Amino acid sequence: MSVSNNEPNSDVIAGRNPVSEAIRSNRPIDKIMVARGEKSGAVVGILAKAREKKIPVKEVDRAKLDYLSGGAVHQGIIAFAAAKEYCSVDDIFACAENRGEAPFIIVLDELEDPHNLGAIIRTAECAGVHGVIVPKRRSAGLSFTVSKASAGAVEYMNVARVTNIAQTVEELKARGVWVFGADMNGTDYSACDFSGPCAIVIGNEGKGISRLVREKCDVIVSLPMKGRVSSLNASVAAGILMYRAMRDR
Repeated sequence: MSVSNNEPNSDVIAGRNPVSEAIRSNRPIDKIMVARGEKSGAVVGILAKAREKKIPVKEVDRAKLDYLSGGAVHQGIIAFAAAKEYCSVDDIFACAENRGEAPFIIVLDELEDPHNLGAIIRTAECAGVHGVIVPKRRSAGLSFTVSKASAGAVEYMNVARVTNIAQTVEELKARGVWVFGADMNGTDYSACDFSGPCAIVIGNEGKGISRLVREKCDVIVSLPMKGRVSSLNASVAAGILMYRAMRDR
């Protein structure tokens, strides 16, 4: 049975039959969690179908499944439903072309907090961004918590999910996009020109941008910090940079 309460885990589908049916009906699914060591035939079959559809699968302790399912009978497996279908990177470029504008893209490198993701999508929609790119693993997905935090903006924003952020950055550069990575010890953002085809990379809340992704960025941009705290919230930093880019554009 699915969890249908109003708690943050209301996007959880719990149990073998519900998860199997969700996969069969092509319902958008962010990821599947299965009890560590679970080897029953039904679960093995479900996971095989999930992998065919490239749905990420993660093994966890049963105690975590108990908590996430909110007391529902999960039978060793739960799925996280997506609030909206993902698009492709090509769809983002098509959106820019249809508007007659240079591509304006936000790339999120393992951003984990769904409230940050929702806030970034909300600001992106307001700032004229053509699409947001997230990785399939180690990242917040399009959960109902994200949808709520976006204040409905997720319905109007292209969100693509990719296997490898570093490779995707290379692809964007090959397609003429200038990639700006937001990190410490970079060029002051006020000195940068975001007027052309551009992508802004925002890193993980704690670790920032990964080393490999940082190396692939064309420019590292930083926000001036006058206080004692060394960094801004990811969604706040993203918002400042998006509106700077909107001004330049």
